[in-house]
Amino acid sequence: MRDRVPTLIAFALLVALVIGTWWAAGYAQRAIPFDPPRRVTHEPDSWADQFIMVRTDEQGVPINRLEGVYMQHYPDDDSYKVTTAKAIGQQPGSPITIGTSNVAIMDQGGSRIVMQGNAHLHRLPDADRAAMDVTSQQLTLLPDKNVAFTDLPALVVNGNSTLNGKGMRYDNNTRDLQVYSAADAKISGRDAENQKTSKPSRKTKP
Repeated sequence: MRDRVPTLIAFALLVALVIGTWWAAGYAQRAIPFDPPRRVTHEPDSWADQFIMVRTDEQGVPINRLEGVYMQHYPDDDSYKVTTAKAIGQQPGSPITIGTSNVAIMDQGGSRIVMQGNAHLHRLPDADRAAMDVTSQQLTLLPDKNVAFTDLPALVVNGNSTLNGKGMRYDNNTRDLQVYSAADAKISGRDAENQKTSKPSRKTKP
């Protein structure tokens, strides 16, 4: 019996050690705070004053520029909100366009810019065409496609001509302009001769 006492003591110590280790591990796990899963909400994670972003083509040539007084970035959809915004398109071979608005939302990897509030698109004149202006409460710009459109009422002023309707799409690559549901259209004789079209409310080439 005396020979078994050391064995029993060693076994008891081993059991106590196992129980103590298990309790210590559980206590440590309960004592260490774990961060809860991150909530994905539409809240800004970064911001900047006097914001300027320039996009280039594969050759490194600047083709689009977005700037504004204040910028906020939202990580949930990787979008940018820019106040007092100005978007400049300068695709090679196309007239320069300048879009302005109270607020602009850029998303989809920079391939879409939604100009909101007093939205205005100005196409600079060139040797063949007069300047063109489009105003609406909202204009959507697709910089990569060089296209601007809206489903809201829009006023288009092209030279001495005006088109007023609901819905507009302008392709700066082909210079094709479409104004839908035109409520009012005034085409000057010179512009009509240059455009060679009798249906400006549907499609023109300003």
